[in-house]
Amino acid sequence: GPLSFVLCRPVPASRAIIMSRAFLSATATFRAPPKLKDPIACHLLRAAARPMNSQRVDPRLQELRSWLARVFGTADFAIEPASADASFRRYFRVTRGQQTWIAMDAPPDKEELAPYIRIASMLLDMGVNAPRVLERNDAQGFLLNSDLGSRTYLTELNAGGDPDLLYRDALTALVNMQSRGLVHAAQLPAYSDAILRREMSLFPDWFCANHLGLELSARDQDRLQQAFDALVASALEQPCVFVHRDYHSRNLMFSDGRHGPNPGILDFQDALNGPLTYDLVSLLRDCYVAWPVERVEAWALAFRDDARAAGVAVGASEECFLRWFDLMGVQRHLKAIGIFARLWRRDGKPGYLGDIPRTLEYVQGVCERYEELASLRLFIEETLIPQLSRLDASGAPA
Repeated sequence: GPLSFVLCRPVPASRAIIMSRAFLSATATFRAPPKLKDPIACHLLRAAARPMNSQRVDPRLQELRSWLARVFGTADFAIEPASADASFRRYFRVTRGQQTWIAMDAPPDKEELAPYIRIASMLLDMGVNAPRVLERNDAQGFLLNSDLGSRTYLTELNAGGDPDLLYRDALTALVNMQSRGLVHAAQLPAYSDAILRREMSLFPDWFCANHLGLELSARDQDRLQQAFDALVASALEQPCVFVHRDYHSRNLMFSDGRHGPNPGILDFQDALNGPLTYDLVSLLRDCYVAWPVERVEAWALAFRDDARAAGVAVGASEECFLRWFDLMGVQRHLKAIGIFARLWRRDGKPGYLGDIPRTLEYVQGVCERYEELASLRLFIEETLIPQLSRLDASGAPA
């Protein structure tokens, strides 16, 4: 399934505690039954055990149906959930006969339509496959978009799809975004020092403190600050390009041609003008699927060659490029771990907890190879892992 823990190389013994199921159990706020220690399973079983109210009213969905009836001039259509993301947006597939569309529900008090519409137009201008906005209702927060299909890259990979073919198409689309998107990128906000640091602060704030209950010492805070300084410096020295910010297997749709060229690209509304390797590492060191280091580096360097041939500045050497790539990944993965913890602790969404071990393992792997991240490696080894070892299956002290 989408939450499968896909690892293609052995886990070092030093990381075993992070990769264990006991780690996942530390995420539960309730005590698991003796034979069911996975908090995700517990959460889902509890939800399933609650009485279902078949009469439950969804006012937003009713409003969306009414708006679509006015758009189509008829109520003769079917509507069903298509997907949801980590925000307040919801997506529904609308069907009339053999035609399908995607309706977006973005509550105006929580989400803006304008950035989505603007970036979608930019992507289409770059020649990649993004949704076309067909109808809009800014006052109510509704869009009607073209349908890019229902099969994500992650689903296709888990079903045995050829990764070399899938990543070839995704990397080609990324080269097009970067080489054809320079004018568009210049119109976007910069991926600034402040944004990079704000993102990384989610790791100590939500994962370490809120999620694991750690009180960081002055030494801990200093170690994190040293690492954050190195990661920000590396990001800011890279050439700037159009950055999607979530270019990975959950947001890329596999297309067999019926919904445009492969891949279809979603969840782009937070795009910025930023570091060359950000989207590349988001794709190749995906929080939801992992590949051997050698394969990842081969894909990364093939991308570098293609991007350079397309006129993108890619750094003076392969070594420089891979260093940017590795350190950019750590910045992104620290942010992601914090977001995954926040989604559970604040929003009650446990679906990303199973992806934390893989993501933290990425961070450890890079820290072992770069001296400038020695302080982060020490923090993980001396503070984080001991705290994890003290947690039992319910998240209480062992």
